[in-house]
Amino acid sequence: MGKLDGKVAFITGAARGQGRNHAIRMAEEGADIIVVDICKQIDNVPYAMPSAADLSDTVHAIERAGGRVVAREADVRDVAELVSVVDEGVRRFGRLDIVSVNAGVFGPLEDVPDIAARVANFRMVVDVNLTGAFCTVEASRQALIDSGGGSIIVTSSLAGIRPLSAGGGYSESKHGVVGLMRSYAQQLAPFSIRVNSVHPTNVNTPMIMNDAVSRAFCPGIDDPSEDDVKRSLSFLNMLPVPFVECDDITNAVMWLASDESRYVTGVTLPVDAGGALK
Repeated sequence: MGKLDGKVAFITGAARGQGRNHAIRMAEEGADIIVVDICKQIDNVPYAMPSAADLSDTVHAIERAGGRVVAREADVRDVAELVSVVDEGVRRFGRLDIVSVNAGVFGPLEDVPDIAARVANFRMVVDVNLTGAFCTVEASRQALIDSGGGSIIVTSSLAGIRPLSAGGGYSESKHGVVGLMRSYAQQLAPFSIRVNSVHPTNVNTPMIMNDAVSRAFCPGIDDPSEDDVKRSLSFLNMLPVPFVECDDITNAVMWLASDESRYVTGVTLPVDAGGALK
């Protein structure tokens, strides 16, 4: 018996990293899975974004874990695309119980002198992280209501608890999704839908472990080594670690998705190695 037997989960940003990890674990615990990712590069995102091949790898991993899966390339900024894939998943699996609002990006980490460019970067990040979260909930809320309730887990960040300089719009958008979470927690409680947010520190994923982040966290070092990067990332946390692993975030998401947290709603759950207190 799995913790999520008979349940259906919808996960955005699932082609790799945290989203893929959540999807695989949920499948291992008995859930059927609906996954989306944009699978193409967004202008001004300073690291390589997932590909269609990455999403295909996620599908195979879910199937190996014993889960049935509907997977589509979709942009979380396009609510029509999200509605289409949720409808397809519900037609196939019969219901929807869990929504992991996971997709997110950050913009250029270096100073951008041109004000128009700064505004464009800000709009892009907020549109993906905040408007995309809104579109995800809007695309899935009726299916949750029709299924008799469920759990929505919004991935925010340590930058949603304390302001961090992580590219224009990132901290602002991650604070914004906390307000979004609290608003939906109030709106959807009468339908037995719980809404909570998870707040990771640095996570060992391609979004963090790349040349753009390495250069930003190690100013003055032309070619930072792995040890240089780890030392720099460690300054964010109270516990002596540079980052946490995907499993650490998935453990929190799984708890919020399961009946073990059946009366928990409207909370901000840090998985941040003490970073919020530093």
